[in-house]
Amino acid sequence: MTDRQVPAGYGGPPYGMLRAGLRTGAVDWVLARVPTLRRNPFALGYLAVVGATTTFAGLADPELVLRLQEASSSDGHNLLQHPLRALLFSGFWVAGPVWIPYLWAFAFTVAPLERRVGPGRAAVVFAAGHVAATLLSQGVVVAAVETGRMEPAAMDHLDIGVSYGVLASLGALAGLLRPAGRVAVLALAVALIADQIATERDLVTGIGHPAALLAGVALWRWLRRWDGHRPRRAPRRAPLGVPAELSSRPASASASASAVRRAAPGSAWPGRS
Repeated sequence: MTDRQVPAGYGGPPYGMLRAGLRTGAVDWVLARVPTLRRNPFALGYLAVVGATTTFAGLADPELVLRLQEASSSDGHNLLQHPLRALLFSGFWVAGPVWIPYLWAFAFTVAPLERRVGPGRAAVVFAAGHVAATLLSQGVVVAAVETGRMEPAAMDHLDIGVSYGVLASLGALAGLLRPAGRVAVLALAVALIADQIATERDLVTGIGHPAALLAGVALWRWLRRWDGHRPRRAPRRAPLGVPAELSSRPASASASASAVRRAAPGSAWPGRS
């Protein structure tokens, strides 16, 4: 009976076999997609901020919470008077007391996008969707008020939430998938938006949600340049005294060249005198 050599890093039985098994198959596929601080700093950091504001809204004085949300709202009046504050802080609250649905929304949209294009570009997509959808939807409200089609009170309706950024991330992620997955994701997003428009009949979200999805779609070409980007390995250094082009030649080519030189020591190489 001969001893079998155990590959380095796996150890002996039973732990080596257990480790090898966990690194293959469905378990490994799932573990590679679980959000972690290393893979998803933007998604987890943003979720922590939203979770903190949601907890505060549930525990603090309701009047204080309402004042803070009104000051952060991206409604028409705030956008005209304090545009930067409204655009920034309106995305740090959720519309309602429930936070868990946004956890799943980030896990299936923002986190996978961040893993494929990096935290910086994922943040750009999220911000672009939030800003573009907010400005477009509230711009329609302001225009409707100015033309008398809506009451002036419409410019004071509370407008907070992260749905625009999530939908933009979903639209951007669809462009990085294969055609079948892309069609399925976009069809699901359109169905969700259509159902919300039909049930809520709210002008702001009826304009903002499709605009946010289209903002993510508009970034497909830019994001595809960075999809799965990995830094290239540094070129192998040539040994001292050996030209780089010779050191990079495959071993088979070098061996055959040596054989030719040994077989015909007096022959001349093409191009050399």
